Amino acid sequence: MQTPAPRTAHAVTLTHPDRIYWPDGGVTKAGLADYYEAVWPRMAPFIIDRPLALLRCPEGIEGPCFFQKNVWKGMNAHIVALDDPQNAQHGHLIGIHDLDGLMGLVQGAALEIHPWEASCRDWEQPDQLVMDLDPGEGVGWASVIAAAREMRVRLEASGLAAFVKTSGGKGLHVIAPLEPVADWAGVKTFTHTLAQDMAADSPERFITTVSKVKRHGRILLDYLRNQRGATSVAPYSTRARPGAPVSMPVSWAELDTLTGPAQFTLGNTMERLASQRTDPWADFHAARRPLGAVNG
Repeated sequence: MQTPAPRTAHAVTLTHPDRIYWPDGGVTKAGLADYYEAVWPRMAPFIIDRPLALLRCPEGIEGPCFFQKNVWKGMNAHIVALDDPQNAQHGHLIGIHDLDGLMGLVQGAALEIHPWEASCRDWEQPDQLVMDLDPGEGVGWASVIAAAREMRVRLEASGLAAFVKTSGGKGLHVIAPLEPVADWAGVKTFTHTLAQDMAADSPERFITTVSKVKRHGRILLDYLRNQRGATSVAPYSTRARPGAPVSMPVSWAELDTLTGPAQFTLGNTMERLASQRTDPWADFHAARRPLGAVNG
């Protein structure tokens, strides 16, 4: 693992900084903080000022883990409480405004960060859509890459830009940046139709329903991330899995060179960033298009 730069002083003091979160790689709480400080400039636009769901593992990945969508007693003061305008009675949601907020999430043992597809500026209008390509057993990695490329073609034919990242789990995520114009129903309808069309054209390759029996040898085109309250793992978020994999933004040009969805880890991401001349997602926010305009 490349040695990160010394950590900048922050308002958040990490307790038990030597606590091991990923035993197989010896990754500690302090190591996670160092990683997030390094990727913060690229990661920040995808996690600040939007509701977050967290996978918290206070004892590391080998201990109990649980999802947290609401604020909790004793959380760091730099984590902010967000009022959902439609569900105020269900408790405050979790958000951050800055790097100190992210350090607060590290202090709270958040090993995965899953944001909404909408920001707090436009709760009811998503600013991106996500298609999760989740391969069933028996599906080779090359087939997942081919599915992502087909998804890109279909999105671009609809007038949208398409970006891709590894999930850090089993598959790939294809994301289209949106102007926050269409509502949740419109985005879900669009993505549902997109998935259904792909599955109808190649039923032997794709499926749109979560069925373990039917998924063998097929890729699930999961469009259900595109509804209110649903989340997907953030770009650059770590995953609570052996090896400390990371959900890594990649370019379409390098996609065929990847060895698998968990190729990038907390241990090798620093070297990757240091060797890159440009951010493969540098144009993401400039590429936003209004879904309503292209979807009628």
